[in-house]
Amino acid sequence: MRNMKHWQDPLNALIGAWLALSPWVLGFQHQMAPMASSVVVGLALIAASLGAVFVPRAWEEWSQAVLGLWMIVSPWVLGFSSQMDIMRVAVVSGIVVLALALWVLASDKDYSAWMHGHTAH
Repeated sequence: MRNMKHWQDPLNALIGAWLALSPWVLGFQHQMAPMASSVVVGLALIAASLGAVFVPRAWEEWSQAVLGLWMIVSPWVLGFSSQMDIMRVAVVSGIVVLALALWVLASDKDYSAWMHGHTAH
């Protein structure tokens, strides 16, 4: 078995599982917009994170970053920013996902070479 390249990816998969289950755990499963966003993003985050665990590529980290960014802005875009508990779950989860994905992109020499204007070998 191959060593895992980034410890952040399994953590993002766990956050994805939390997001997918949070509508039922916190009782907002009957509110379509936040429920659908949490479930869809959670499942997509699980898929991207597991992909990054088994076949690491920079695009998976970028996908995780975009999903995290969406979770941060989703309460305002989808109109549930006044529901504080649901908004906090989305924003805090999004910040953590975005930070972990950007951390990997910035710290992995294979992924960050483009920032420095050269290719990694």
